[in-house]
Amino acid sequence: MADIFDVVADATRRDLLQVLLTRYVSPDSERGEISVGEIVEKLGLSQPTVSKHLKVLRDHGLVTVREEGQHRYYCIDTSPLEDLEDWLIPFLSADFDTDKDASGSTVFAAWSGMPLPEPIRRAAETLQHPSEAGTAIGRAAAAATHRIQGASHEVERRVVDPLKLRLTKNSDK
Repeated sequence: MADIFDVVADATRRDLLQVLLTRYVSPDSERGEISVGEIVEKLGLSQPTVSKHLKVLRDHGLVTVREEGQHRYYCIDTSPLEDLEDWLIPFLSADFDTDKDASGSTVFAAWSGMPLPEPIRRAAETLQHPSEAGTAIGRAAAAATHRIQGASHEVERRVVDPLKLRLTKNSDK
């Protein structure tokens, strides 16, 4: 079975993921779902081609599908991309400590001289390699940020947007 790298290596599947992500974050989309027909229209591909690639994405957990009669509605699930993120992080942060401050010491060294909060220190001590601590903390921070952004999007969609709509309707009367 192909791994996540093989799945996203295909340009058509990356295009599909982009369409799904755009729909997911759209304030106009109640569930973040999109129909196969809409994907076909947006990408200009044949329905069998889109369905074939959606099956690969579904088999690897990158999309969920909701069936409604003969229609299929797809939604992105980014959690399988964590393996890809884990692999990329060391490459993206390789030059993290090359930025020097005015005294010539690294920004990272200045930060690391501060005492770590107890839970983070305990977690770091359980890891074999110090770099794992940074990766674990970075992933946790990214996951928390993603959840906060998702919650913010949901509040906007479920509370703020309906209030705006209601206020607009009331002001038109």
